[in-house]
This record gives sequence, C-alpha cells and structure tokens, in this order.
Amino acid sequence: MTPEEGNSLEAEGVLNPATGHGPDGKLYLLPRLVATGNVSRVGLAAVVIENGVPVGVEREGIVLEPDRAWERGAHNSGVEDPRVTFIPRLGLHVMTYVAFGPLGPRTAIATSTDLREWTRLGPALFAYDDALDIDLNMFHNKDTVFFPEPVTAPDGVESFAVLHRPMWDLGEIRPGEGLWKPAGVTDQRQSIWISFVPVADVLADIRSIVNWRGHRLLAAPEAPFEALKIGGGPPPVRVAEGWLVLYHGVTGVIDNAFSQQQKVNYAAGGMILDAVDPTKVIARTTEPLLSPETDDERSGIVPNVVFPTAIEEIEGQLFVFYGMADSKIGVARIDHV
Repeated sequence: MTPEEGNSLEAEGVLNPATGHGPDGKLYLLPRLVATGNVSRVGLAAVVIENGVPVGVEREGIVLEPDRAWERGAHNSGVEDPRVTFIPRLGLHVMTYVAFGPLGPRTAIATSTDLREWTRLGPALFAYDDALDIDLNMFHNKDTVFFPEPVTAPDGVESFAVLHRPMWDLGEIRPGEGLWKPAGVTDQRQSIWISFVPVADVLADIRSIVNWRGHRLLAAPEAPFEALKIGGGPPPVRVAEGWLVLYHGVTGVIDNAFSQQQKVNYAAGGMILDAVDPTKVIARTTEPLLSPETDDERSGIVPNVVFPTAIEEIEGQLFVFYGMADSKIGVARIDHV
C-alpha cells in the first residue's frame, strides 16, 4: 500500500498496519494514515489476494480519528500504529493504539465486532506495584499488543497477557527530570514488558481490559541490531514451540523523541516465549529476520525502517505486514516457523 496521490489524509505516509478478518471473511488492513501536518488516523482497506499472495488494497475509509482531547497534542496529534488481536474468548477484535495527546504517547484500547465501528475504552491504566517502586502511569508507552488466548499469570490467575514498551525518560515532557527506572532494572534502554488482566474481570465488564497488573520486564536489547532499543510487533502467534513474537530492534541515534528520525535503522527480530509461562523467553534471534534492503525500505519519511505490526495466515502460509520507511506498507512471507 502506498499513499494515494492527491489524498491529503495520506500525504505524509501510510504505514504500520493492523489486520483482521471481517464478518464477511475478508482480510482487512487497518493502516495508520498520516495527513498533512503529521496528524494520524486509522483507515480500513480490503486486502487484494492473488494466487494466495496479498498484492494490494481497496480503500474503505477511516475507522478511527483523533477526535478525543486526549488524542490531540500540540504537535504529533493522532491515533497511531494500531495493533489488532481477535480474542475468541471475548468475541471481539481488540485494538491497541498510540494516543498522541498533550503529554505525548500513551497506549489506548478500543474494541470492535466488525473492524468498522470501534468503541474506545480509554488509555491503559497500570496498577501500582510496590516492588517496582514506581508508577508506570507516569511514562510514555508504545508498541502494545494483546495475546489472542488467555494464559496463567505469575499470580496463578487466568489472564489476558499484553506486551508493551514503557519509555523511562521523563525529561521528554518535564525538562530536567531525566531517566527513571523501576527497582531492579539496570538497563535504561527501552525494552519489552508484559502485564496481565484477569479474564474474570474482563468478562464481567469489558472496560476492565484497560486495568493492567503484574508488570515485569520481558526482554531488553541484546544483539547488535537492537543496541538502541526494542519494541513489540504483531500479536503473538501460537506455534509448536510456544508463542512466536516478532519485534523491532533499533540502532543509531535519536535526536528528538517526537521528531521524524533520520539517523536510525529498524530491523525485525524474533523470540519464542514459553507456551505456559509467557514471561519466559526460551529462544531469540541474534541476527535480524528482516532488514531494510529495498529502495522503499531505505528511503522515505524515516529512512532505513522495517516495522512489523501484523501476521496473517493466507492459504496455509504466514505473511507479515510491515511499515516501510514510515511511508508505505510492505508484506513478507515467513518461510519457516
């Protein structure tokens, strides 16, 4: 998918899509559309499939706009980088997205039965954990995605698990505050965390899905291709070995957290989480699975970026949908899992 010529709502890129199947059985993209002035919306587009391969899209409009005050900041207003997980236990598509409001990026949640009409449930709220000696609600948060099936949380409660990425630099919104870290965390780089929501609470009241607890560090940067930071990608996929998690790793230099970067490189890695206890990483790539190589990946609004955000099975084959240089959307085939 590439920006539509003459469409001001796509003037600054189409990127980082979620995916889902509608009631009609069709596969849809929910791309982030960036309008003139760096204002993001979430669109809907049917995926065109030929001979088992996604080759294009047919646009069907906008499904989420930054029409709430907490989604409208002075600079990067918008609803950004959606991820969508269909959770059979709920019978709902659950979207996590970045609400870029007055205090910067926060994770927010919306639900839908058909991918077209979405009900906002508000920003994620983090229960205080005295062991961490910190309130996670203070921090910016991105790259959030739910698991499709309940798991057993560390406290033994059946729960929905969610991956997310806190950002420890409070100086981004309050100059001089600097970096804060939870107790026991020695690496200040942005990393992947996992939290949990009791299933019983959500079944009793869907609005409880925003109330997260049991927060813990899952994975921090390790390999050279992720030396700067890592963040979650598509919804985890259940495979024979456990949970397959694709993520992005970043190298380079970030000049300003809220500007469009020009000195970074985003590549995609993968890890396997334990099927029973997803807080355990049992395998992890040391080299990227996907790196910026094509012209569309190396040149764009933010050059040298591949940013995976969705996985779908099409005629028995897994495909990954990803952002290309913050400008276009590409697809890659997974040959082996």
